[in-house]
Amino acid sequence: MGRVTSRRRVLRLVGPGLTVRPDTLAAEEPLEIRVAGRPLTVTMRTPGQDFDLAAGFLVSEGVVCQANDVAGIRYCPGAVDEGGNTYNVVDVVLSPGVPPPDPSLERNFYTTSSCGLCGKASLDAVRSTAAWSVRDDAVVVNPRIVAELPDRLRAAQQIFARTGGLHAAGLFSADGRLLCLREDVGRHNAVDKVLGWALRDGRLPLRSTLLLVSGRASFELVQKAVMAGIPVLAAVSAPSSLAADLADDAGLTLIGFLRGSSMNIYSAAHRLAPVDTTVANT
Repeated sequence: MGRVTSRRRVLRLVGPGLTVRPDTLAAEEPLEIRVAGRPLTVTMRTPGQDFDLAAGFLVSEGVVCQANDVAGIRYCPGAVDEGGNTYNVVDVVLSPGVPPPDPSLERNFYTTSSCGLCGKASLDAVRSTAAWSVRDDAVVVNPRIVAELPDRLRAAQQIFARTGGLHAAGLFSADGRLLCLREDVGRHNAVDKVLGWALRDGRLPLRSTLLLVSGRASFELVQKAVMAGIPVLAAVSAPSSLAADLADDAGLTLIGFLRGSSMNIYSAAHRLAPVDTTVANT
């Protein structure tokens, strides 16, 4: 699909000079996710890896947890009145015996690219029961390797390099190998695309892995990591208080402000290999 980016003429002012030049923008379009033909949610996303996005969303919501839970995913033909296909509606068919999503998950309004939590009735509704526990994951990561991951993630962001306008989620092995990278205008979409790739590739649970996100660590991103069995979540920016609480409750290692050789560890610090430390009491 050639809709990941869009070209637009812009006026560029640099000092006293004004020029007209083309600019490349990250595309943003709605995606409606249906299950067995029934609308479930609409999210604003960057087109591409839509089947991964739909599958990952269902992983995040606790609807599916293994590849054979999904019988098929397809774009819906006739998505517009004229009978054309916009490639903005996907339908997921669950395998026989897999319960459909609870009606409480249905969103009556769209999910924006900056907020995947909209439409939840309550905080309790988000605290889905995970199929796996991350608390007993014995993986240990080297802080020096963790410190290198943002540069590795940025180097692999091909669309960000052209637009400067996308979030990224990267799944890494404990020794720092990039296993999967997804980009999107929405942080939660990028993570769902990673989870959907893992589900469809039969990799869940994602034990002994680290998920790196390019922005902040919200409650929802911690929840997605827990639902996929990821024991370590790192972010280049800050976590929220609720994200730190959920990480602590679940036994997930949460790292924030990952910049250069510095980072803050908010929970489950035992998964970081020992380094020389100086503890300052404030």
